[in-house]
Amino acid sequence: MDGQVLSVKKWNIIYPIYINSKKTIAEGRRICATKACENPTCIEIGDCCSYLKLPFAIEIDKAYPRDFMQIGRVRVCLKREDGTLVNPAIRSKKQLMLRVAELVPKHPGRVKKQEAAVASTTSGSSKSGKAGKKKR
Repeated sequence: MDGQVLSVKKWNIIYPIYINSKKTIAEGRRICATKACENPTCIEIGDCCSYLKLPFAIEIDKAYPRDFMQIGRVRVCLKREDGTLVNPAIRSKKQLMLRVAELVPKHPGRVKKQEAAVASTTSGSSKSGKAGKKKR
C-alpha cells in the first residue's frame, strides 16, 4: 500500500444493517431500500472492500448499538494520513455503502447459495400449501 494509512481507530465503520434492505431507516438502514441488499454479512462487506482495493478490518466482537443481536462490523479506510483518497472512485462513506450494496449480491458465496435455493424450491413437494386449522 503506498502512502501512510490512518490508524484503524480513525477508519469509517460500516455495520451490515446500514445496507440491509430488510431493515427500515428507523432500524438503522442508511441507504434507500431499492439500492440496499438483502441480509449482508461482515465477511461479504469485507470481500467487497478488498475488491475495491480499500484496506479494511472485520470486528466480530462488536455489535450494532440499536440492535445488539446484529453482531459484527467492518472498519474501512477511505483516506490516507495526508488526506488523499485510497480509491479515487470512492470519495465518501455514502458512496462506499452504495458500491458495497451493489457488489454483495454478486458475491461468489451468495451466488452459490442462490443456486442451491433455486434447486431446492424446484424439487420441493407438490402439496398446495393451503393448510388450515383442523376442525373439532
